[in-house]
Amino acid sequence: MAGYLAASAFLLIPVTQAESLPTSLRPTLADTHQRQQTPQQQWLMRQWRKRMDTPLSTFINDPAKRRELLTQIYQEARLAGLPPEVVLALIHVESAFSVDAVSSAGAVGLMQIMPFWVEELGLPMDDLSQPTRNLRYGCTILAHYLAVEQGDFTRALARYNGSLGETWYPERVLHTWRDHWR
Repeated sequence: MAGYLAASAFLLIPVTQAESLPTSLRPTLADTHQRQQTPQQQWLMRQWRKRMDTPLSTFINDPAKRRELLTQIYQEARLAGLPPEVVLALIHVESAFSVDAVSSAGAVGLMQIMPFWVEELGLPMDDLSQPTRNLRYGCTILAHYLAVEQGDFTRALARYNGSLGETWYPERVLHTWRDHWR
């Protein structure tokens, strides 16, 4: 398949599109210092974490690990302008919250990121098995696809998975969101 790059377990991106990604996405991937949250923002995050803790306990037994992961998901989703609940649903579908998940195609971590994204967007030292980096990449990529698709989550999720033109994957993520994370 000359002229295409594999971007996730099933995602193919035309080389010309992939070449344009680093310019538009690198700033989001850069290590940014989290802005100081206002008391209201801190309260909203705590309330969200509290609501999501029980459903996540099905996957992660340790309360401290749940809290840490939920905080990271919330922060990375918000940084990328995504609803954190949709990110939870995507992780649920992609890896069932296994930080060590590796697909048969080589996609890594919670959000199942293909290693070539490090070369395209990041730094050689980026470790996709590290949850915070994996979340940063996954949220950045999904936010990019959401922008490309002008806010259409169905098409953005299909792009994320490489099934653009089909609805089975976006439907699975959105059903998971509706049934478990809303």
